[in-house]
Amino acid sequence: MTSSLELYAQGLMGVYELKKIELFRDVFVWAYDRSAQRYAAIRQSIGEPDVFRLKYREEIRALVRQVIAEGMYVAAANKLIKTHEENIPQTDRTRFTEVVETELLSLHDGNFARYGVRPSEFNNWKQLWDKK
Repeated sequence: MTSSLELYAQGLMGVYELKKIELFRDVFVWAYDRSAQRYAAIRQSIGEPDVFRLKYREEIRALVRQVIAEGMYVAAANKLIKTHEENIPQTDRTRFTEVVETELLSLHDGNFARYGVRPSEFNNWKQLWDKK
């Protein structure tokens, strides 16, 4: 079986040496079709984006970052969230609080960097947070 890299090389040689684009075109169409199928499968497995999280992503990120950077305990974090909740429309407040709390509870060594905090800040905060 010929690999896609070998087919690509053969297609390029056909263009440069024989001035024929047919094989290169076929390889390109095949690769494009394969990529489109992979994209469709991945897109389907991921599902639709959470519109609510997209709408408030900056506010969520800022709050989580502040809780970590300031080394807040659970009680202090809840107080901060309630204070910040006043800037959110009444209909979204409950969900906003749930999302921020979920983000805080699901933080671990593999995902804290998305909030722009240093590893030392995260580790210090995590020790405090786990004591509750």
